[in-house]
Amino acid sequence: MAISGDGGGGWPRTVAEAMAVQERLRPLVDLVGPGPRRPATVAGLDVAYAESGDLLAAAVTVLDAATLAVVDRAVHVGEPAFGYVPGLFAFRELPALLAALDGLSVRPELLVCDGHGLAHPRRFGLACHLGVVTGLPAIGVGKTPLVGEWTGPARERGASAPLVDRGETVGRVLRTQDGVKPVFVSVGHRMGLDDAVERVLALAPRYRLPETTRTADRLCREALAAAAVGRERWA
Repeated sequence: MAISGDGGGGWPRTVAEAMAVQERLRPLVDLVGPGPRRPATVAGLDVAYAESGDLLAAAVTVLDAATLAVVDRAVHVGEPAFGYVPGLFAFRELPALLAALDGLSVRPELLVCDGHGLAHPRRFGLACHLGVVTGLPAIGVGKTPLVGEWTGPARERGASAPLVDRGETVGRVLRTQDGVKPVFVSVGHRMGLDDAVERVLALAPRYRLPETTRTADRLCREALAAAAVGRERWA
């Protein structure tokens, strides 16, 4: 199921080239929609790195949105495609994530990234980049903030507060479970912020993180561990 793309122009090799790609693609982001109000399938995307930093595993799990059961999965193991530069993480991970997406047999209706979308210094995080190059609706759910300030939210599940950066609301600080640390939700592509928050709550009925992130995290870690064992055998 081919849904990948690189945005054109080849893969950047320098920081300046990567930032230029972000500037070129950023106007293509749709921050309103229409995204799927009730998607049937939702994909989680996550990446795990070896301690050496020269190996990664990118995983995609597709969940039935009603039951949260995993209906498809794919993994790609390879090397980071770019250096470690804050604000440019998408360029390290995107080729591997696109390869994993191409390994799916079920086309997801929504991508949920372990990272950020609009809540990014240049308003073009991983969720935006993935959404633009695949054309799929996408949102970002970060464990920690990359930018912004906030007050609150209240302690009960579903409480939220605006995430504001330089006077602009770039996301929502969302409490997914009573009394636990919030997550940081931002729009990636073809999805409004209110709908994104609603989707994240539906995907997190019992735990802080949405099931999309939890299942993709397990899968990429398992794949990375298997790849590390294979390396040792051939060393």
